[in-house]
Order: sequence, then structure tokens, then C-alpha cells
Amino acid sequence: MAKLFSRSIVAVTFLIVIVSSYFAVKALVGQEQEIIVAGNFILGDIPLRIDALSAWMILIINFTVLTGVLYGVKYLEHYKDKVNNTVLHLSLIVVFHLSMLFVCIVQNFLAFLIVWEIMAISSFLLVIFEYWNKETIRAGINYLIQSHIGVLFLTVAYIWVITATGSKDFKAIQIFSQQVPSALSVTFFVLIFIGFGFKAGFIPFHTWLPYAHPSAPSHISGMMSGVIIKLGIYGILRVILLLKSDFVVIGVIILIVSMLSGLYGVMLAIVQHNLKKLLAYHSIENIGIIGIGIGLGTLGLGLKNDFLAITGFAGGLLHILNHSLFKSLLFYGAGSVYQQTHTLNIEKLGGLVKRMPKTTALFLIAAVAICGLPPFNGFISEFLIYSGLFSGLKSFNFSLSLFMLSAIVSLVLIGGLAILCFTKVFGTVFLGTERSEYAVEPREVSDKMIFPQYLIAALIIGIGIVPQFFLMSLRQTISLFVPTINTTSYSIYFNQINILANIGLTGGLILLLVFILYSVKKRSEKKKLISVEPTWGCGYVAPNERMQYTASSFVKNYVHLIEPVLSIKKSDVVIQDVFPSPQKYESSTYDKIEYYVIDKNVKLIKKLLYRFDFLQNGKIQYYILYGLIFIILIILYAYGESFLKLFLEFYKMF
Repeated sequence: MAKLFSRSIVAVTFLIVIVSSYFAVKALVGQEQEIIVAGNFILGDIPLRIDALSAWMILIINFTVLTGVLYGVKYLEHYKDKVNNTVLHLSLIVVFHLSMLFVCIVQNFLAFLIVWEIMAISSFLLVIFEYWNKETIRAGINYLIQSHIGVLFLTVAYIWVITATGSKDFKAIQIFSQQVPSALSVTFFVLIFIGFGFKAGFIPFHTWLPYAHPSAPSHISGMMSGVIIKLGIYGILRVILLLKSDFVVIGVIILIVSMLSGLYGVMLAIVQHNLKKLLAYHSIENIGIIGIGIGLGTLGLGLKNDFLAITGFAGGLLHILNHSLFKSLLFYGAGSVYQQTHTLNIEKLGGLVKRMPKTTALFLIAAVAICGLPPFNGFISEFLIYSGLFSGLKSFNFSLSLFMLSAIVSLVLIGGLAILCFTKVFGTVFLGTERSEYAVEPREVSDKMIFPQYLIAALIIGIGIVPQFFLMSLRQTISLFVPTINTTSYSIYFNQINILANIGLTGGLILLLVFILYSVKKRSEKKKLISVEPTWGCGYVAPNERMQYTASSFVKNYVHLIEPVLSIKKSDVVIQDVFPSPQKYESSTYDKIEYYVIDKNVKLIKKLLYRFDFLQNGKIQYYILYGLIFIILIILYAYGESFLKLFLEFYKMF
């Protein structure tokens, strides 16, 4: 019965993907879709529009959800004793999928908030799949609360527009931005940016990610990191598309927040011991990279610089796709590792390359891609962003050139630190020997879990080798932001495509050469007698697994360097005596922003509320008194004016 239901969910997902993708592809080639649904006196008419921006997001959502469902159906078989929970979980994925699609289609303020809320609640229920775990519930509630804080900012911004224009259509933002002064227009964007920034995970609105991602099942982590945080980016892009002024100020705001997000995210990722928590911080890092691209594009609009605008928006939009691919693949790889070893602690893993060769190869592809190295997809989008930033250095405006240089340095540091992090992760988890004894001997996961990962890996390589196909698909989306791309600026875009096509071709030839050499080597080894011997122990007569680098020791120098910025706690004991007893060393990292922005304020609120705990004293007569006081206040509020007039008339009589 459970298998039949799982197949039904896969079939329904396929159907949703086919139908929505059909309309999305039509929009990408210039045939925008629009339907006006008659609403009521509260909602008003509800426009459903699919333009090129919506279409790009819909296709990304569909591919990520489809691969996530294919992976998740097999992954959930691990929970055979939770059949009812699994059925509900798979049903919620369909609701989650539809809600994300409607977020990209609905363009009525109130209706948008409704589908946004459905998306938040369904994703919350998906995160708390392991509801019997106290930490999972805590992470889910944290995510839900912060989602609603974001909704509060969006609601204030939308009510502002509705009050000023009398319209609930998204197009009212155009009228609003032209009517109000520049300062108010920027204030409106800041409200929107904060509201969507909570979902996207920009610093300092990121604190839910490192808890929700590790707590959720791996296919949900992949979908959340792959697409749900990108819907925050979609919301910001949609508002930028509708605004008609102040692009320079808005671009600077986005760039500054994005640079901080990228750097802070990767800095915290390096020192994590939990594999999925580490990947969650890398989501913050990549949101920063996407934001740098979008900020650069917005700055280009304000400066009337088509090259900045085109390369910025093209790089940012393509990186939305790229990140959804390699990050979902990394989370699926982490899920496979967890299913076989029952741990996500990097310090306890090791030696999985021989036991899980397919997972190892796929994880390596995703790791190289997320580091922005050729010939994989991450390089293509980052190359476009770098192109725009370097062109900004040629500006005659010294302040702008200095700003571009800061962004370049930030992007270089992000890339370098990402390489350090994934060298640590891959080397520790998959190479060497296991650092602790596994409860069950790990082995490769089933082909049904590997197959969707192959699809993602193929697309990662495909974008790296033939980027021109994907960049041409983006042309219609970019033209929404830079209309001149269809006329005078087309040569700029086409020139970038040619450069990347040549790089992709070179990378493809190198990959082909490596594959040929590897195939020749494997064929030649078949004819040789292979003997397996212990590795030379460097003079040690009794080598063991503790002699290899741990994840912590690998980044020890980095930790010393960055310790003033991050909150790192250590518990180590100085070795004494000739024959010291076994010692234990542990380190943990805490997010300083979370401490100052969340924890301290929560403590302050608790302290304030505790001052009123005398009201809840357990005595029923007091509760009856509270009720009477409340009723009296309501009566006074409703009839207070009449009582006052009656009292004055009575007073005049005497």
C-alpha cells in the first residue's frame, strides 16, 4: 500500500511538472501567460501571470522537486515503522510544490501572502518529519516563527502600497514608486528586502537555516536549500522589476548585505562538525553570491550601464539554477552518508570512497561545482559576475571603483574559503580510514537513490560545457530588467556567451581526455595481478586511524586566524606527566549574530514577561476577576460615550 501511494505521488509530481513547465517554456520564448481570476470584495481580482522571471523560477522548482521526490521516496523506506507519517509527508510535498509554483504566478498582494503562508506551513510540517526528536521540533518552530516575522514586514509594505494606490495588483508598485519621494521608495524596498531576506537567508536574517536544514530529511533539505530560499530572491527580483527609481541606492544596499552574507556564511561553514549544518551555512554563502550578482545588475540599471546590468542579472539568475543543482546534490549525498553510517559528525566519518564509490564521485562533482571551479556550472555564473565587477573598476567614479574592488575581494575570499572547506569535508568524510567503528558496515545506496543524483550531475556538467544554451534561455528573463538587450546591448550579451562557450568547450575536451586516460588505465589494470598491502606507516609500527588529519586539525590555522570574529569554545586539557592519561579535545562554534540579534533579545523579552508571572498564580478567583475586568473594559469601550453623556445629564440635574 505504501509503495503504491509513493508511486502515485511520483506520478502526480510528474503531471504537475509537465503542465507547469509547458507554460513556463512558452513564457521563456516570449509568450507571457496571464489569467485574471475574479475575486471577492476582500481579495479583489487575482492576476495569475507567468512572465520570463516566473518561468525561470518554475523550471528550477520543478526539476529540484522532481529529483527530490525520486530520491525521497526511496530514502523514506528507511522509516518503515513510520508508514502513516511517510504517507502524510509525501502528500505535503505535493502541497509544498504547488504553493511554490503559485508564489511565482500569483500577483495579488493578499492572495500572494496566502500562498506564501501555505508554503511556510507545509515546509514547516516537512521539516518536522522526525517529530519525536525534541531538537527537530525546536528547529521547526524557530523556522516558522522567523518566517512569520518576514511575513509581518511584507504585510506592512503591501498595506502601504494598497493604501497609497487603492490597488492590490503587483503593478501598483510601479505607480507607488513614482508617486512617493525617493526616501520613501527606498524605505519601501528595505521593508520588502527584510521580509524576503528572512526566507532567502541573508545576514542577519539567516539564523533559522543552520537548524532547519540539518533537522529535515535530506530530500527536504535539498529542496529547501535548492528552491525555497530562492523564492526570497524571486520576491526581491520581482520588486526590483516593478520599481522605477533609486536603483543606485538599492544596488548598494543589496551588494553590502550580500558581501557580508557570503563571507560570514563560508567563515562559519568551515568550522562546523555536522555535515548538513556545514552545507546550510554554504547556502547563506551562495545566497550572498547571488545577491552580489543582483546588486551589481541593479547598480547597472541606476548608472545606465548595460554591461553591469546584463552581467549582474545574468550571473545572479544563472547562479540561482546552479546553486539549486549542486546544493541539492550535496544534501542528497549527505543523506546517503547518514543512512549508511547513522551519523553526520564529520569527525567520526572516513574511508567511504571504497564503500560508497558512486556517492563519493557525485559528492566530488558537486563540491568542485560549488567552489566555482571549471569546467562545472558554478564557474559560469561566477565568471559573469566577475566580468561585471571588473568592468566596474574602469569607471571614472573613484567611489564606485573602490566599491567594485571590495566586491571582487569578497568574491575571491568566498571562493578560496569554499575550496578550503570542501577539501576538508571531502578528505575527511570519504578518504583515509574511518575514525570510529560503524554500527553497520556502510555500502552504496540503492540505484533508485543514485539515479536522480545522476540527473543533477549531468546538468551540472552540461551547464559547464555548453553554457550558451542556458544563457540564451535566460535572454528573455534578462530583457525584463534590461529591455535594450533585445536591441543595442545584444552584442554585449552575445560576446559573453561566446567567451563562456569557448571556455566550456575547452573544459569539455579536458574532461573527455581525463575520461579516456582513466578508461585506458582501467583496461590495462585488468590484465595485471593486483596485490593489496598495508600503506607504508612512515616508521610507525602500530599506525591507527587517529594518526590521520581530523576535520578540526585540518583547519586549525584558519581557526586561530578567525577566532576573534567567530565565537569558538574549546575544551582541551594540557598533556602532563610522562605517561599521560587519555585526553579529550572538543570545540564548538556559535553564531555571534544569532547571540546578539536573537538570544539577547529573547532573554530581554522573557525577563520582561516574568515580571507579570504573578498574574498566573493558580487561584481561580483571580481568573474570574480578570474576566470581569475584561468584560467591563469592553462595555466601557463600546458604550463609554453614552455612559459619559448620561452622567453629564444626571450631573446637570443637581
